Amino acid sequence: MTTQALRNRYVTDSVSTASPGRLLVMLYDRLVLDLMIAGQALEAADRSTAATRMHHAQDILLELRATLDTSAWSGGPGLAALYSFMINELVQANVTGDRGRVESVQSFAEQLRDAWREAAAQVTGTGP
Repeated sequence: MTTQALRNRYVTDSVSTASPGRLLVMLYDRLVLDLMIAGQALEAADRSTAATRMHHAQDILLELRATLDTSAWSGGPGLAALYSFMINELVQANVTGDRGRVESVQSFAEQLRDAWREAAAQVTGTGP
C-alpha cells in the first residue's frame, strides 16, 4: 500500500469509528484549518487557494447548520444564526479579499471548536 492509500484508510477508519461528539470536533478542526490557510493565502495574494479553502469552510458551515436541531435546546436558534453569519462573512471575504473577515470567522470557529471539544470530553469522561 502506498503512503497516500494508508493515509486515506486511516482517515476513513477514523471517521467511521468516531463518536458523534468526536466527529463534530473533527469538522471544527478542519474548519479552523481551512480558515487559517485561507487567511494565509489572502495575505500572500493567492486568491485561488483562499477561495478553495473558503468554499470548503462554507460547505462545513452549511452542513453544521443543516444538521442542527434548533428545537433541541434554547441556544439552537442562536447557533444557527451564528453559522449563517459566518457563511455570509466568508462570502464577503471571498468577494473582497478581506482577510479580517476570515480571521473573525476563524475566531468564532476556534471558540466553538474548543467548547464542543470540552463538552465531548465531559460526555466521554476523558476530561478537557
